[in-house]
Parts: sequence; C-alpha cells; structure tokens
Amino acid sequence: MAIPEVVLSSTSPATGARAIPVLGMGTGWDRFTHEQRPATKHAILSAIELGYRHFDTAAIYQSEDVLGEAIAEALQAGLIHSRAELFITSKIWCADAHRDLVVPAIRESLRNLKLDYLDLYLIHWPMRLKAGESYPPIESHHILPFDLKSVWEGMEECQRLGLAKHIGVSNFTTWKLAELLQYAKVPPAVVQVEMNPTWQQKKLREFCKEKGVHVIAYSPLGGQDMFMGKNLVLESQVLKDIAKAKGKTVAQVSLRWVYEQGASMIVKTLNKDRIEENMKIFDWELSDEDKHKISQLPQFKRNTLRSMLSPEAGSKLPDEDEVIEE
Repeated sequence: MAIPEVVLSSTSPATGARAIPVLGMGTGWDRFTHEQRPATKHAILSAIELGYRHFDTAAIYQSEDVLGEAIAEALQAGLIHSRAELFITSKIWCADAHRDLVVPAIRESLRNLKLDYLDLYLIHWPMRLKAGESYPPIESHHILPFDLKSVWEGMEECQRLGLAKHIGVSNFTTWKLAELLQYAKVPPAVVQVEMNPTWQQKKLREFCKEKGVHVIAYSPLGGQDMFMGKNLVLESQVLKDIAKAKGKTVAQVSLRWVYEQGASMIVKTLNKDRIEENMKIFDWELSDEDKHKISQLPQFKRNTLRSMLSPEAGSKLPDEDEVIEE
C-alpha cells in the first residue's frame, strides 16, 4: 500500500505547495558513529525500495552525507527516477541560529546531501549557541539570546532563494509558535515535535489545526531513551492489549494513533522487517473505545530543552523557556 500524503500550506507562488508523505524515515541517532554509516545507508535504500519517499535529517545528526549517498545510489539503481520523487527535510542547528549564518547553513546541508534544494528546512530548537558549539550537554556560557524574528527572516530568505520549498520549526511550544506567527511574513508550514500516545500534544495540535500548521511527530514509538528503564509506549499494557485484539504490534497501534490525529511521523529503525511493518498502518482503524483508552494514558515528555543542557545550565533556564504542555 502506498504511503498517503498531505499537502502543505504555501504562501510562495514561486515555490508552490508540496505534498509530504505522512510516514517518513529518520536518520538521527544520539551519537552517529562511523560504524553506523553502512547500516544507515543500507536501511535508507531498503526504505526507498519498499516505497518510503520522506527522509528526515539535520546538521547535528551528521547523517546528511550518508542520506545524500543513498539518494545518489537509489537514482543510479533505478529505485527512483528523479530527486523530485523524494521529500527531504533537514534542520539548522542552534550554533547557526544567527541571522547571517542561516543561508550559509542550508547551503552546507545541501552540499552534504549533494542536492539543489530541500523540501523542508526547520529551526531545530528555539535556542541560540555561540557559533561552532555543537553537541549537548550545553554549558550556560555557550548560550546566547535567541532572536527568533531575525532567524526566521533568514529562513524566509532560504525559501525565497529556492533553497527550501517549505520552512518550519521543531521543538516549539504553542506559545513560541504563536510568537512567531505574529511577525512571520511566511508562516511556518510545519512544526515537528515529540508526539506519541504517552505525549499526545493535544493543545499544540488544536492550535496548529486552527492556524494551518502541519504537525510532524518524532519519537512516535517513545524514542530511544528509556524512562525508569522502560519505553513508555512499547511497554504500555493498554497499547499491548489493543495490539493483541487487533492482531497488530504495539508499534503499529502507536503509529496508527498518530496518523489518526492528522499528523505525519518520522520513525527510526535500521531493521528492514520493521521498516516494512511500519508501513502497514493505513488499511485499518482504531475503534472509539481504543481511542478513548489511549486518551487516558499518563503523559510524560521525554525530550526537553533542559535535557540538552548541563546541570549547571539547566538550573539557570528561565521558566518561560521550559513550558511543558500536554
């Protein structure tokens, strides 16, 4: 079964609106090592062969060049006929969240990917670091005031130059998104956030629906990190019971729930069987009873701004910069 698509909003006649496949493959790992490169490229090629067309990367992931190599090999092997068949997302890192560094940053990502344009370019986090600073944990003396308005002007320039078909944000709260919408000449087409049955983002989803901003869920299966030794999605007894009754896996139930909320999703796995299994969510539905049970699940946010900071920096984080919304 083909992966469904959603047409993104566009305010640029030159760019036009693009359709985004609702299921995409992620390429971000906590620490991307040289040893992971062959397996990651092989998984991307397997995904393309199976029918995936949406791939997500970021400058900080250090996987852009691997994705670019896989795209080139897919074209050469005839798995796809043109780059236009793919939807490629990347993100600007906080160290480049300076007005004069935004365009150079996307150009660097495009060089890594060996592409002429991105389908979607996102602000990775609403935070600015000193130029050159990269991996968490982040120390307080590396953090600078974040000028969202000027950075967004740089993102708008990326679209105006044809380097990105759409622009958006990641890890933004409702109030941060509302701030951006007050002065954005080109509104964000997308917000990418942590979202799954144990972090449902109801308030943000309702706000985005009202404003015409499409939601993309990352960590739709609960993410790589464990909380108290458990993955709260995959170990949920409620989800296990629903999966058993439907003859599905817990992962499929979680992904189906995300899809039924109107969101797209990014899933990470190097296992070809699971890559294929994740596609099998579009020809069945959750019942009203299933959805009610899922709506009652305890909520826990795994990925926060504070989690990227050193203990010293986290203690200085202003409350308004760490808003937890359910």
